[in-house]
Amino acid sequence: MTPQTHSPAVLRTATLPADSATLVGRLFDPAVGGPCVVAVRGDRLVDLTGGAATVAGLLERDEVVEFVRGFEGDRSWSLDDVVAATFAGDAEKPRLLAPVDLQVIKAAGVTFATSMLERVIEERSKGDPAGAAAVRERVASAVGGAIASVVPGS
Repeated sequence: MTPQTHSPAVLRTATLPADSATLVGRLFDPAVGGPCVVAVRGDRLVDLTGGAATVAGLLERDEVVEFVRGFEGDRSWSLDDVVAATFAGDAEKPRLLAPVDLQVIKAAGVTFATSMLERVIEERSKGDPAGAAAVRERVASAVGGAIASVVPGS
């Protein structure tokens, strides 16, 4: 599915659930040069950053659903415009980011050893893909082969 073949409303419908879920996420706003925590409210994304600087912080709040539904953010964006910019890869416009920022996530199907090594690699490379590849090569050399072959407890 590409923006060239589908309208923003079709992209939104294909991307988001049709029920009355309380949805939060992150948006990169070029105007501020960084991420914002947002909530979906109808056809708008409302900025929650003034009350929750990170999604991790938001999820640690008591009464998180009430906060998300009731916080009066001072900025908002058209959901259709943001979804279209995200699918188009338009860096000049606000676009969606992965909703995870600082919280710890466990992934199904990922071994602990591999996950731990990847976290160390990510930390050492500070998010730089080329740096991550170099660290991964050093780790693979140290463990004598492919990282995926590391067995927990070995």
